[in-house]
Amino acid sequence: MAFWTYILRCRDGRYYTGHTDDLERRIGEHQTGGFCAFTATRRPVTLIWSESFGSREEALQAELIVKKWSRAKKEALAASDWARLSHFSRPPSERVSTSLDTNGVLGARGGEQLGAQGQIP
Repeated sequence: MAFWTYILRCRDGRYYTGHTDDLERRIGEHQTGGFCAFTATRRPVTLIWSESFGSREEALQAELIVKKWSRAKKEALAASDWARLSHFSRPPSERVSTSLDTNGVLGARGGEQLGAQGQIP
């Protein structure tokens, strides 16, 4: 049996992160509004990311990790943009700017230091 961790974008632009053993049913519940106070007043919702896991514990662990992430990290995950996800995984003081002169270096240099991650950090 598969278990899922997922991110929904709500009508107001906020994100909801959850886990379930039946993704289609759970999204339907979010759309009807009677099963989750957070999404009930923010419908409609749109699924922007999901990942399957082999156990409920793994899906719950992933939910608890992703739920704490910034908006930028969630958007990078949803876009499968591993370089951007890696960038936003670093503390702001350690991020190399991609704009001219904000860190005293040219923007092209920032891209060289970001590696593809492909996994949830």
